[in-house]
Amino acid sequence: MKLTELVEAGDVAGVVRELGALTPDQREACAAELTALFEVIARRENTQEERIALFAARLGCQVTPEATAAWIRAHAYFTMDTWTVDLLNLYPVAWRTELVAHLGERATTAGAVFAVTEHLVRDTGCPLPASHEFVLAWLYDRADSPERQPGVLGGAPGADFLERLRADDFTPKLLPLAVARPGRLVFAWHTSERPLEALVGFAAEGVVDRDELIHNLFTDMVDDPPHGAQVVVTLEALALTPAEHAGVARERAALVDHLLGRLLEDGTRMEIAPFLEFLRALAPTPAEKAHVVRDHLALLDRSLPVATYAQEVLTGLDEAGLLEPESLTEACERILLRPEKKLVRAQLGWLDRVARRDPARAGRALADAATTFGHREMTLQEQALKLVAKHLKAADEPVLRELRTAAEQLSPGLSARAAELLGTAQPPGTPQDAVTEQPYADVLPAVPEPRPVPGPIATATEVAQEVAAVVANDQDVVAFERALDGLVRHAHLDRTALAEALKPVMRREPKSNVDWVQSDLYDVARAVRGDEPRGRALRMHRAVHVNRTTPSGSCSLAGSMLASRLAEAMDVIESGTQPFLLAVPTLATGALDAAVLVERVSALDELGVTPAPVDLAQALLRVTPTSDQQVLGAVEKLGSDAGRRLARWLREGGPAHQDSEPKGWPHRKPPKPASQGWWTPERPGVVMDPPLPQVAASLIGPYVGNSGLADPMAPFWVAQLPHHREELMARDYFESRMSQRGWPRNLPFVAESGGPAGYSVHLALAFGLIWQTETDAVVDAVLVLAARKQLDTDLLGRQLEALLNHGWAFADKASASLRAAAETGAYATVWSVLRAALPGLLGDTPVRGAAAMLALAVECASRCGAKGEIAEVTALADRKGSSQAVKNARLLRDALR
Repeated sequence: MKLTELVEAGDVAGVVRELGALTPDQREACAAELTALFEVIARRENTQEERIALFAARLGCQVTPEATAAWIRAHAYFTMDTWTVDLLNLYPVAWRTELVAHLGERATTAGAVFAVTEHLVRDTGCPLPASHEFVLAWLYDRADSPERQPGVLGGAPGADFLERLRADDFTPKLLPLAVARPGRLVFAWHTSERPLEALVGFAAEGVVDRDELIHNLFTDMVDDPPHGAQVVVTLEALALTPAEHAGVARERAALVDHLLGRLLEDGTRMEIAPFLEFLRALAPTPAEKAHVVRDHLALLDRSLPVATYAQEVLTGLDEAGLLEPESLTEACERILLRPEKKLVRAQLGWLDRVARRDPARAGRALADAATTFGHREMTLQEQALKLVAKHLKAADEPVLRELRTAAEQLSPGLSARAAELLGTAQPPGTPQDAVTEQPYADVLPAVPEPRPVPGPIATATEVAQEVAAVVANDQDVVAFERALDGLVRHAHLDRTALAEALKPVMRREPKSNVDWVQSDLYDVARAVRGDEPRGRALRMHRAVHVNRTTPSGSCSLAGSMLASRLAEAMDVIESGTQPFLLAVPTLATGALDAAVLVERVSALDELGVTPAPVDLAQALLRVTPTSDQQVLGAVEKLGSDAGRRLARWLREGGPAHQDSEPKGWPHRKPPKPASQGWWTPERPGVVMDPPLPQVAASLIGPYVGNSGLADPMAPFWVAQLPHHREELMARDYFESRMSQRGWPRNLPFVAESGGPAGYSVHLALAFGLIWQTETDAVVDAVLVLAARKQLDTDLLGRQLEALLNHGWAFADKASASLRAAAETGAYATVWSVLRAALPGLLGDTPVRGAAAMLALAVECASRCGAKGEIAEVTALADRKGSSQAVKNARLLRDALR
């Protein structure tokens, strides 16, 4: 009966007999047929007998010891049974001895690998493998004590792990190997505590030399440092005595050097945690730590967990009398200006203990503490000032001079207290020079001038280059507008040449987006070449005819308008009727000069070309209102429908600006019942006569809304409505969206755009200050509006108060964002915002984070010389207690007097 037939019959014993009757060459020849049979059996219903018979047959066809060992390791999860013994017995002793050698080289704890190896060792009497993998597999086997099948040799008697090892005749040969390289067993990535349990147990009984075990274990750690958690478990189990701890001092020193070097590289909290665990488990003595003071000082500049560890070590060294005064000063210089309050407070506490413990060092400690006077956080400045006041008697004249100089950096709210304490003639940090009496003025950025848009692209090659730039970076409005116009222009002039120039651009598709974005220009380029359109391009064509009277599932109003322009451009290219686009702006903000648009419409009139409707609508939304009589006279001479439409638009000044302030604003309390987002702007709409295409009308017409937006705002949103930023921000910006990230970064474009900046623009700034996800962009927008004299600080302050009081409890983030604005030199601007916000934030129960807002208010009011009582601040200051909010309210009350 053939081998394959025996397999299909599930006759395991028959398979073994048949293999015994075949020569090695014949068995090897059956391997391919058995592999094919395996594919068949695996795809159909089969029995356990069939599977075992097939496994035995395939194993038996591995004719060399090396191939057999590889097969067993690759298919390790089988039960070694009588058939396995019979199959192995088909081979001579020398062959089986060689198989043991191959299996032992790369032994594994998985499946039957160890069981086969042990059986062959006991059956043939060949030498035991000596690899650490085999030793580890042996320990695991004895710990689990798996049951052997009849005829399979192996295992050891005993009720528990150590008892089985004591009774095992392998132990005298393998245990010394384990002791010689214990790290390979204890710290293997796949190991558990079983090898450690065995080694520690035998060391306790005196079977293993404990000193040798400890020495070898630390040697292995030096050669191949393990994971921190494994070290903690191991050293806890070993419980080193002081003498043993000292005995491996050299090895521990080498490990400490390695770990400190790794911590200097820093990393995330999760990455460095194992190394910190390792260092703490090694428990270096103070004398040993003293040898690496420089390394620990360097660690003070790293991430918070690393710096905290280094600070703890240095504090311990100082208390043990092993830290030089210069090193303490350096530690203070590295820590006391860090933003983490926990670190700074701990350092000030250290200095306080130094001053109390050793009066001779108190003066130097005060000078070191004064470094904190330059910290941006006023609460920490105040804590340092209190420390100086507490130990001021220990300060001699040189130290007092240092303290007075350092006090010049204090927040103005603390200046008077410092002057009284240190005896300065005039409070340092006063906002105005008492002699010159120069009034305070904010340092605001220069008002940005809109960047002009270059003229049309001259060649097809340049068009291709600009298209490639837009596909790679879809945020540049000017590049997009010039590229879109270039595709239309040069397709009209020589479409074949343009298609050839665009060939390299087609190799890289733009990244995927849900909403329509400027990189979708790629599909217009494909249309120029006549390439198969992407599915996204087909949806784009449908967007031209979309009726935005119901909410979109994911696309913004601006995105739909963009998609319509792109699809229309493809149609224009196919028809070849319109030689250029009307809507290309003349300024980077998206604005289009009226005289230029009149010239473009006039040129199309002369050619007898009717402009594409969405292109004309976008041009109208962009055109800058003008009172230039020459331009108004020229447009009245245009006789086409487009010319008459433009003339009427310019006469009327475009659509009227719409107020987005919600009814009943300002709210001190939310309406009852409080609707979701009760601060959401009003969204009135202007009905245009004659109407614009629906996608264009939806930008300023009656609002249809969205049911959720996937992608953040992009600069082209602003460029579509360069004279109506308030209407733009009132709409999709405040719809629900998947993430807040990415939205605030476009606020500088809004600030540089045109039209009134009302409720919606300021509310976007308020949310940006609270979210603190794109702080630099939000601060830039605030400062640009202030420089343009378009920032309503009272409105922004009241909006911040409303958000912080009702659902957005992020006063700490808002104060950090406002501080960033103030520190550019805009203290008066920020004070005006805070003055409007504070009354509503300091009610019966001040909002969480009010202390930070008050601290910033103290600094801003002091620096800009603001005066005038705020009743709510005074009421809070008059309360009993010593909370930080009350303390800061008292400082602000005094500063405003």
